[in-house]
Amino acid sequence: MVRLTKIYTRSGDDGTTGLVGGARVPKDDLRVEAYGTVDEANACIGWAISQARQIVGTGVRERAIARELSLVQHELFDLGADLATPEDGGDGALRIMASQVERLEGVIDRWNEGLGDLKSFVLPGGSALSASLHVARAVVRRAERICVSLAERERVNPEAIRYLNRLSDLMFVFARAASDGREVLWEPGSTRSDR
Repeated sequence: MVRLTKIYTRSGDDGTTGLVGGARVPKDDLRVEAYGTVDEANACIGWAISQARQIVGTGVRERAIARELSLVQHELFDLGADLATPEDGGDGALRIMASQVERLEGVIDRWNEGLGDLKSFVLPGGSALSASLHVARAVVRRAERICVSLAERERVNPEAIRYLNRLSDLMFVFARAASDGREVLWEPGSTRSDR
């Protein structure tokens, strides 16, 4: 179990931070950027959970979304630990597993069943909860892109990248479910003067 007794250590005042295993790297290292963006995604998901819980007369749908997102928050801490631990970090390193990716796939499939077919791309919005889930989706996609870039330079657990890919899909499905039927579809070229 993690135990923090002091919040500041001053060890990062020189612009470096420690990875799991003790290596020090610059705070703008791509690995740090990767797990930092995962942390940002987790914060966005926390915001979405609070949006779900603030809806007056929160229904079964919002409670179910909040429950699933709470599980995701724990998994994102696992993912952050995975990314903060270089491949030579030892056999006991916490790593994202295929079973966690498969869990997300099951949730996506269950929630997507009740949604109508898409006839165009969806614009972020619909409801406050839906909009917050779209923000989370966009941040998760950025985390995924950074992890792909990191994987081009260093070894990265491929399940971590798969997890982020599925998570952005889940955020999209949840955003659609939370839109309360107010989904706005993209109308290509709708503001062009040659129409």
